[in-house]
Amino acid sequence: MQTAVMDDNALAHYREHGYVILPEVLTSEECSEIKTALTPYTDGTYPGRNNFEGFHTERVYQLIARSPVFADLVEHPTALAALDRIMTPGYLISAFLAILVHPGETPQDMHFDDGFVQQPRPRPSNMVSIIWAIDEFTATNGATEFVPGSHLWAEGHPAPMEDEIKQAVMPAGSALVMDGLLIHRGAANTSGTDRLAITPQYCEPWARQQENHILATPPELTATLSPRVRELMGYSIHPPFMGHVGGRHPEKRLAEILSEHNEHEPSPS
Repeated sequence: MQTAVMDDNALAHYREHGYVILPEVLTSEECSEIKTALTPYTDGTYPGRNNFEGFHTERVYQLIARSPVFADLVEHPTALAALDRIMTPGYLISAFLAILVHPGETPQDMHFDDGFVQQPRPRPSNMVSIIWAIDEFTATNGATEFVPGSHLWAEGHPAPMEDEIKQAVMPAGSALVMDGLLIHRGAANTSGTDRLAITPQYCEPWARQQENHILATPPELTATLSPRVRELMGYSIHPPFMGHVGGRHPEKRLAEILSEHNEHEPSPS
């Protein structure tokens, strides 16, 4: 199923099957801007470290600190509109990374992104993953494979059969929205071209984030980000008081840090 927005039909599809594809949300110009912003970090500095990350794959983390282009993507209106219909208000950005799959990459093991939460299945998911296709996802370049409906499986369910596995073949600029319990994997790249995805993973407001975005992003840079992105990073309060700093809102502490920094800056001569 494909739809441009998370309307009622798309939401019903997501609930039943554990995913929905939002086609061609980003323009070709926006995809090009993302590639350009990522280029300084895809020179082989961040290779996959094991078979899961991929020995023919580059993974770049802490994207919010890399470029304003990525901060814009993490709060993309289409993505947030979808998440608003799925998640608890106050949800956070958990992991946010680029995955550049080169030719020759092998398939990952099947897994689900909410596996960090040690609670038996079936259960509600604690997260939602969005896979932005910055390159076209084809049947041969490593497009994500997944098992529709597997987000509802109980503990000990048999491994999926080959005919149960589907593939997210989709145009560049599309977004695959997945339930955190959906079983999936990156497929093999048997083509002669790269496949770039940007993957923000969002978690419930009470859950621990995979990446520590507050430490990864300097306060001076954080101050330039939109209030919504700062909220997603963790500069927010989940009622009644989860996330406070000394009993106060973290935005107040951020303002103090910036003020202290400015006080210690040398005066211009």
